[in-house]
Amino acid sequence: MRIENPFKKVERLKRVKNLPGENRDTRTPPGQFLSERFPVLTYGPTVRYQNLEGWDLRVFGLVDAEKRFSWADLMALPQKTQTVDIHCVTRWSKLDTTWTGVAWRDFVELLNVNPAATHVMAHCDQGYTTNIGLDVLDDDDTMLAYLYDGKPLDPDHGYPMRLLVPKKYLWKSAKWLRGLEFMQGDRPGFWERHGYHMEGDPWLEERFG
Repeated sequence: MRIENPFKKVERLKRVKNLPGENRDTRTPPGQFLSERFPVLTYGPTVRYQNLEGWDLRVFGLVDAEKRFSWADLMALPQKTQTVDIHCVTRWSKLDTTWTGVAWRDFVELLNVNPAATHVMAHCDQGYTTNIGLDVLDDDDTMLAYLYDGKPLDPDHGYPMRLLVPKKYLWKSAKWLRGLEFMQGDRPGFWERHGYHMEGDPWLEERFG
């Protein structure tokens, strides 16, 4: 499998000329096309698990004590189902997508987070990372998602678990989530180092840094 240089991928996206006109749908951010499909966009090989016996989620950084949550640990927590719109930096939006997972606000109550923490770095299989502000994560619609449309995530969409941050472009909803690092101050993740915006707000068209 040939993997495109990430710098070239960002530069190619900047040169896109086929842009949508003025949106008539108030739920669709500027510069976005509506899609009925759920396109697959991934840098690197797709991660595939045969079972989840050895899978865990590591929480570290500015917390009182590092923790590791097994799959069974997370499945024992309260679960939430929600329907939200999602928006990709490559200019597609999909409305009314339904997800089930552990609400961020429920999950973070299990942690003793240092008051100095301001951001989280999501760490994923294959070394992928992305940064998100704690103020962004502290919302009703952010979650650790493991079901899409009532079914386990496809491997291409992040099985077994991904972060879901609907208010940001979808690269911030990191697939194949394996770690959450609490940080003082911000630093760029994978795509942010390669030219994407540090914040990624679709309503402000924060595509590129």
